Amino acid sequence: MKYFKILNFLLFFLFLNQNVYSKIDIDARNVILVDHLSGKILYEKNADDKIYPASMTKIMTTIVAFELIKKGETSLDEMITISENAWRMSQSGYSSMFIMLNDQISVEDLLKGIIIVSGNDACVALAEGLSGTEKDFVILMNEKAVELGMENTNFSNSSGIGDADNFSTVRDIAIMSSYLIKNYPEFYDYYKEKEFTWDRTGGDPITQGNRNPLLYKNIGVDGIKTGFLTVEKYSLASSMKGEKRRIIAVGNGFKTKNSRSRESARLLNWGMRSFDTIKIAKKDETFLELDVWLGKKNKVDTTVNEDIFLTIPKRKKKIVKVIAEYDGPIEAPITKGEILGTLNIYVSDKLFKQTNILSSENIKRTNIFSRLFNSLNFLVWGDV
Repeated sequence: MKYFKILNFLLFFLFLNQNVYSKIDIDARNVILVDHLSGKILYEKNADDKIYPASMTKIMTTIVAFELIKKGETSLDEMITISENAWRMSQSGYSSMFIMLNDQISVEDLLKGIIIVSGNDACVALAEGLSGTEKDFVILMNEKAVELGMENTNFSNSSGIGDADNFSTVRDIAIMSSYLIKNYPEFYDYYKEKEFTWDRTGGDPITQGNRNPLLYKNIGVDGIKTGFLTVEKYSLASSMKGEKRRIIAVGNGFKTKNSRSRESARLLNWGMRSFDTIKIAKKDETFLELDVWLGKKNKVDTTVNEDIFLTIPKRKKKIVKVIAEYDGPIEAPITKGEILGTLNIYVSDKLFKQTNILSSENIKRTNIFSRLFNSLNFLVWGDV
């Protein structure tokens, strides 16, 4: 028998007299604002135009390093010897960690030198230390970009120093930033550190502050990365975390440092103020119990194979309805991962998303005597 179960969290949102949602225009050439959980684009402006990402490139540099750590191919305490090539980057007027020639520096300190103080010298040193040459490391960066669906991106170096072949879009940088935050939360904490002291060999310690101006505003921003090139002016990938939400903004072509800070903060605050994000279901979490027929358990726990969040403007009346459709009761045996039904999500009576309901456990059939008893009970009483 086909069952349709309207779940207990039927959600009704009515915001009639709240003037919290209004249009916004950001004074930058390229902008995007994304809800991290739902993936919904909240605002965009020239988001697919080709840009030169400058030091926002370093986000991918750190992602590749984090993945190598996760695979066991390096570790935070591995020591890397500084080559002349890397050392010269600290002498050339670029953003630097000020590494010393032939020094031994840990992967962790180089990561902090990249993330917190935007050291181009640290990028080259890390790339060479982990892949032999920066060129080989950049191959890993581009492979990862393809894997993430960054369709309009190509990296030619690990630091973002100006190069016509090092290009991206603000949309692709948002994809990359979201991946970093979702997959490496323990390493992402580096991005909110406000200063880094490099206790260098053969010289006095050097303390530098994080270049992200929004970290000092106490508005919930905990990353990500600034950038500057003369051809592009100022850029910033940033993320703000609320109580139950996170949003990611990427802006490029801000005219000044002050406008980069002001406009990015304005965009993030607008995004938090103007939208709500609802958790419908989360991958691998128990989502719903369904009745079982002839099983050793009377109920089966179910789940979905993806996170499902919904972002809604606060200004609008929205009805969100979640309906589980399945043939029930579910007859045992049941295998973990087996498709048991369909989850339908409606927004204002329009189908928004549909996904499978999966068993999250194995359930065996009862023995023959229990099955006979249950079948007789059903014939007499209609009770499963």
